[in-house]
Amino acid sequence: MTEKSVILYVEDNRENRILLRRVLTAEGYDMIEAANAKEALQIIKDTLPDLILMDVNMPETDGYTLTAQIKTMPDFAKVPIIAVTANVMHGDREKSLQAGCDGYIQKPIDIDILTKQLEKFLSRNMQ
Repeated sequence: MTEKSVILYVEDNRENRILLRRVLTAEGYDMIEAANAKEALQIIKDTLPDLILMDVNMPETDGYTLTAQIKTMPDFAKVPIIAVTANVMHGDREKSLQAGCDGYIQKPIDIDILTKQLEKFLSRNMQ
């Protein structure tokens, strides 16, 4: 039996976290959740997730800033971070990538796109 991949979902909206937990657990992943940047930083002190899903619009510290912070941490530099956002204007994807995100998914989340990106980044990370 293979070990489940651990995904950290950083999202300030509780309903979004509940919905994504259902999807990820149904797909066979373990999900850890954080409601803000402070919680996320606390969690990653103890856990090295296989992948991070990052909401970019959060109060206090936004996902762009948190992503940039995480990518400077030696243990986390190679952990894929996928931006999950309702920001779909021209340049928003590029802004996410410039902050250090490895991928970009629009809200509302298309489950097929999400699972394909997870598979792509997790398989790349396992090599």
